[in-house]
Amino acid sequence: MQQAELRFIGIVHGDILRLEDAPPFYDESEHTGTLEIFPTYQDGLLGIAAGDTILVLFWLHLAERSILQVYPRGDKARGLHGVFATRSPMRPNPIAVSELKVLAVQGNRVEVAGLDILDGTPVLDIKRRSKR
Repeated sequence: MQQAELRFIGIVHGDILRLEDAPPFYDESEHTGTLEIFPTYQDGLLGIAAGDTILVLFWLHLAERSILQVYPRGDKARGLHGVFATRSPMRPNPIAVSELKVLAVQGNRVEVAGLDILDGTPVLDIKRRSKR
């Protein structure tokens, strides 16, 4: 099987500096921050505006990649689950997805609300949520 190539398109800037300070889910977060998109990819932001909801894929560069079973939300009473049955950041390919509210777009910087990702985390992709 061929290997995949990923390119980071940007980086997160925010006030979440430690894993233990990160909200468990984006829909439980009141944090705001900035997605700094690298200049090479800035043109890809055309059409994203304040008020939009975007899905952002992140590479959890600090996550443990060898663990395959976890206690959901650290709750041992729930029993062990395979990482594919959870939203744990610990997984073979530590990709996270967050649904964020766009507050502003200024050049290559996207201000967002609902951030649950550590400062300095690489951004893999952005997809605007469909408007129906």
